[in-house]
Amino acid sequence: MLKLYKEEGSLPTTTVPVSTPKDGNLKIPKLGNKIHFISLGCPRNLVDSEVMLGILLQAGYEATEQLEKADYLVINTCGFLEASRQESTDTIDHVLNSKKNGAKLIVAGCMVQTHSDDLKKKFNNVDYYLGSGDVEGILKAVKSTEHGEEISTNRSYLEAGEIPRQLSTPKHFAYLKIAEGCRKRCAYCIIPEIKGPLKSKTVKQILKEFRMLRERGVKEIILIAQDLGDFEKDVRLRNQSGLVDLLKTILKEEGDYWLRLLYLYPDEITEELLDLMAQDKRICPYLDMPIQHINDEMLKSMRRMTSKQEIINTIETLRKKLPEVSIRTSLIVGFPGETEEAFEELCQFLESTPLDNVGIFKYSNEPKSPSYTFPNQISEEVKQHRWDKLMKIQAKQAEKWNKRWVGKTIPVVVEGYHPETQLLMIGRHRGQCPDIDGFVLINDPRGVKKFGEVYNVKITDVAGYDLVGSVKV
Repeated sequence: MLKLYKEEGSLPTTTVPVSTPKDGNLKIPKLGNKIHFISLGCPRNLVDSEVMLGILLQAGYEATEQLEKADYLVINTCGFLEASRQESTDTIDHVLNSKKNGAKLIVAGCMVQTHSDDLKKKFNNVDYYLGSGDVEGILKAVKSTEHGEEISTNRSYLEAGEIPRQLSTPKHFAYLKIAEGCRKRCAYCIIPEIKGPLKSKTVKQILKEFRMLRERGVKEIILIAQDLGDFEKDVRLRNQSGLVDLLKTILKEEGDYWLRLLYLYPDEITEELLDLMAQDKRICPYLDMPIQHINDEMLKSMRRMTSKQEIINTIETLRKKLPEVSIRTSLIVGFPGETEEAFEELCQFLESTPLDNVGIFKYSNEPKSPSYTFPNQISEEVKQHRWDKLMKIQAKQAEKWNKRWVGKTIPVVVEGYHPETQLLMIGRHRGQCPDIDGFVLINDPRGVKKFGEVYNVKITDVAGYDLVGSVKV
C-alpha cells in the first residue's frame, strides 16, 4: 500500500450519479478529491503506482491513508501467479465492501491486462479499468463520469522523467526502473505474456531520473528490471554489456550514495561487472540472482541458461571477488517432473552453499506458460511438503551464515523505530534490500540523530535472518 499523504491542495468537486429515487430526480453525491492507492506485486508495479499518484497530485488531488475517507481508490494489481491474482481479487472485494458510498474504484495493472474479462464477470461495480501499459490514463479514469476502460496493446510502461512521479518510499531510498518486459522464455514464466518484449530506457533518460532522485535527497537508488543483465539487448548486439556501461555512466555522478542491483541471472554476472562492483563501493555488494533449481535436468526443463556447475562457479567467483557480498536467490519446488532425487539434490545444495536470503516458491501451473502442458505434474500436497522442508533448511543455514557478521562494525542506514517497540530501532546494511530481506535490530541507538542516515553499527548477535547491534558513538 502506498503510504504517501498530502493534506494540501484542492480541486472542484466531481459528481457522479449513483441512484435514482422514486420521484425520478437523480441523486448526485458530491465527491471530494481524496485518493487512496494500493499497489500490489513487484517494485516495478510500485514505480507505475508512483507515476499515477504523481499525475493525480499534480492535478490537485490529495492522498489519504484511510480507505474509508477516500473519494477515489486505485488498486494496481499483479497477475504473475495464481496466488497474485487471488490477492488482487481479494483486495478488490475488500475495497468494494469498505469504501464509502459513492466513492469510485479504478483497477489497474497486470491482472487487468491479462484477465480483464474475468474481473468484469466477478465485479460489475468497478468504475474503470486501466491496462498495465496505460498508466498515463489515470486522470481520465478518475474524472470519468461513466464506467469505462483503457486497455491498450501497450503491455508495459516506462516513465521517461517528463511525467510527474510521487515517491511513496521513505525519502532515503527509491526504485529506478531501467527496462520492462523480458526477452527470455523460461518454461514456468508468463512475464513475456504479461509485460511483452524487452524495452530498455535510454541511458540519457535513466541519468535524468537518477539526478532527479538525488536532487530529492535519495541516498539509495535501486535499479530494477525483469532482468538487469538484458539491459539494452533490445537495441545492442548480444555480446555488448549495456549494464556495465550504464553503471560506469551513473558512477560518474559525484556524491555518497548506494546503488543496488535487483535481478541478475547467473549467466550475466560477468568478470567486468564484478570488477566494477569491487572498485566502486557505492555499488552495494548485493545481488538478487534467481537460479530456480540446481538439478541439471530441472534447469534444462525450465529452459534456464545455466547448469549446476556454472551456478556453483558463479557463487564461488562472487565470494572470491566480493568477500562481503550478500546473495539472494529464488527457488521453485514441485516443477513438473521434479523427482525425489532432484529435490534432495536441491536440499543438499542449500545445506552446503551459504546463501543470505532465499525466496522459495511452489510451482504455479499457469495456463499461458510453456510448462502448463508438461507431463508429470506434482501434487499440491507434495509441493507443500517440499516447500516446508526447504524453508526449514534455509532458515537454519541463514542464521548460521549470518554469524559471520558478529564482531564486525558495518555501515547501516537507520530507518526508524521497530514496529512493535520504540526500545529498538531497525536499519539495513548494504547487503539487505528494502521490503524483502532482514533487518539490523539496533538495541543501543543513543548515537542516532536522524532517520535515513548511515551510522556505523557493531554487530553483537544474530536473530534468524536479522542481525543485532549497537550504534558506535
